[in-house]
Amino acid sequence: MSVSDNKALIIRYLDALSGKEKPAAVLDRFISDADALLKQHIAGYEAAFPRYTMVVEDTIAEADKVVVRFTMRAAYAGGFMDIPARGQQVAMPGIIIYRIADGKIVEHWMQVDSATLMQQLGAQA
Repeated sequence: MSVSDNKALIIRYLDALSGKEKPAAVLDRFISDADALLKQHIAGYEAAFPRYTMVVEDTIAEADKVVVRFTMRAAYAGGFMDIPARGQQVAMPGIIIYRIADGKIVEHWMQVDSATLMQQLGAQA
């Protein structure tokens, strides 16, 4: 796949998930079994932040990698690090690098501003 094909794949992937339920069939369409950790991560966040959205701030693509700078926005429903849910709205910035092979995500690296998230959830003084 070309660099532009990889970038288009990630845009379609984010559009398919952002603000929607994230069933296994949709995940399987975009994510290889080689990146089971990404599927687990999505399931965990979807449980705590149902139908979370990914607001894309920037995308950069080179070779087999696509970088996305994003802000996750959601209402907290509970189940994240035993912090009680009060339905609070959260916004957490982050960056993900996806590696693409054979038309699917096969590896990823993610950094998020978890301190900001924890503060919004009321876990920090």
